Amino acid sequence: MSESIEKRLLELGVELPPPAKALANYVPTMRAGQFIFTAGQLPFKDGKLMAMGVLGRELGTEAGKLAAKWCAVNVLAAIRNSLGGFDQLRRIVKITVFVASTQEYTEQHLVANGASDFLVAALGERGEHARSAVGVAVLPMNAPVEIEAVLEVE
Repeated sequence: MSESIEKRLLELGVELPPPAKALANYVPTMRAGQFIFTAGQLPFKDGKLMAMGVLGRELGTEAGKLAAKWCAVNVLAAIRNSLGGFDQLRRIVKITVFVASTQEYTEQHLVANGASDFLVAALGERGEHARSAVGVAVLPMNAPVEIEAVLEVE
């Protein structure tokens, strides 16, 4: 399975980066029994934030969707690092998508689709998940989106 996921990612034009380093006092992933919990992942691409700002002010929904996709890419990078590949991954159980947005902005759920669509495209049925999309005032480093995930593993 690991090779097929890596192949599918390449077909999607995505090469997983090295996992993001912790920016404070936490670990990138934590395993508890058959579950892995990821720390919040920001939209890093090529080692830097690929977007900054607040949805509804500096950024629109399409930019937010792209940022959410890159958060999901970084979720997969953290998982691959934690498991040494994807062979043990059963499924993504849930993601929580935090969207830095103005009070008037109401398309957090559409921003979250950037991550959900990517995870299903990359992982097939294993990528289907429950989800919450939450508007927040600000995120670390002025990132527009942050995603945490819960995964079931063997």
